[in-house]
Amino acid sequence: MSEPARVEERAAGPADGERRREQRGWYFYDWANSAFSTTVLTVFLGPYLTSVAKAAADADGFVHPFGLDVRAKAVFPFAVTISVIVQVVLLPATGAIIDHTGRKRGTLAVFAYIGAFATIGMYFAGGGRYLLGAGLLIVGNLAFGCSSVAYNSFLPDIATADERDAVSSRGWGIGYLGGGLLLVLNLVLYLQHDAFGLSEGMAVRISLASAGLWWAAFTLIPLRRLRDRHRVRTGESALGAVRAGFAQLGSTLRDLRGRPVTLMFLIAYLLYNDGVQTVITLSSTYATDELDLGQSVVIGAVLLVQFVAFGGALLMGRLAQRHGTKRVILVALVAWTAVVLVSYTLQTGSAVEFILLAGAIGTVLGGTQALSRSLFSHLVPRERTAEYFGFYEISDKGTSWLGPFVFAVALQLTDSYRSAIVSLVVFFVAGFALLLTVDLPRGIREAGNPLPAAPDGHRAAR
Repeated sequence: MSEPARVEERAAGPADGERRREQRGWYFYDWANSAFSTTVLTVFLGPYLTSVAKAAADADGFVHPFGLDVRAKAVFPFAVTISVIVQVVLLPATGAIIDHTGRKRGTLAVFAYIGAFATIGMYFAGGGRYLLGAGLLIVGNLAFGCSSVAYNSFLPDIATADERDAVSSRGWGIGYLGGGLLLVLNLVLYLQHDAFGLSEGMAVRISLASAGLWWAAFTLIPLRRLRDRHRVRTGESALGAVRAGFAQLGSTLRDLRGRPVTLMFLIAYLLYNDGVQTVITLSSTYATDELDLGQSVVIGAVLLVQFVAFGGALLMGRLAQRHGTKRVILVALVAWTAVVLVSYTLQTGSAVEFILLAGAIGTVLGGTQALSRSLFSHLVPRERTAEYFGFYEISDKGTSWLGPFVFAVALQLTDSYRSAIVSLVVFFVAGFALLLTVDLPRGIREAGNPLPAAPDGHRAAR
């Protein structure tokens, strides 16, 4: 008979010096995994995997995975869709297992390195091996999401209630800086591949693998500095932990229904964040197909967003300390609405206007995401942070089809990219309206957390 599981109690919170050290280590996971978001998902993998699938396609442009007829150009979006569907189940289950076992650091390590090695493996997805590339994309994206659940759940452990806006903003900002830096290096390699004696395809494969190596190398920093707290179960089999985690997931769902403020915030975040993600995802298509801008302009805009978002996240973190987190997010949503409306008026061929708009997006992008994360951390019970951040990640990734669907329907009905982009305003307006109704003091009290200090020094939700 196996030894019964033991629960080891850990200190409730770190001393100031240790907390600062852990915060600095925590920032570097954003720096590490942002390489996957920028180099792999945003820039290189979609076009490359499509070209690999086309190389393996028949005369009609179809490939035949597992006996199915799939257009070669649909392989990449189908792979992303599969990973998103699986995330809906896997992300909250991962959070439940983390909270059951208490092993945030170990879970972060496992999924970070699964994702990193899957990304490194993309180097070998050439010569018509589209199934290998699609499979590695699915594994990498799943691991990226699961590691983010563990990573985000550390925030209440390493930052006091009054520090979380600043800490979360620094994490997002440093992530954009790291992802942007590697992307610059990879774009130099790609654009100058002849000078390096490389084919275009080889330059892309090296760039993809470099993102995995970057992810793996810099993950060592948070793993050396972060520590598990609360309870750590020992002597329990992995299968037993998984079973208990899924059982705990049902309990979390019931608990979430009993927290209407937290649930309302999640719905609001689902809406406005889906608008954010859709603008980012489809802006390059809008630039090339509607505004007739070249790929070099699009690449320049992507890089600008990465580096401006670093400063924007820090700026909005400071504004939140002065004026309140909720207020700053609401103002940011007004700015997002303005960005979408202004995009409708851009002149065809105007690269300068598009670059200026990209700068505006970068200014509010990092701060919107960072402050939403810190605000949510106040609305969840400390003993269930990972479970709740599993649902948060679903709101971030698992519903990312809503915005593109609305965009596609508008495009289908109007045959106009301009009308389609304006249709996204509904996500920001609806998210703003719902967030406005969120009673933060009530939600924080219900979660059993201390109220953060208001700008005037009194204890109050902001």
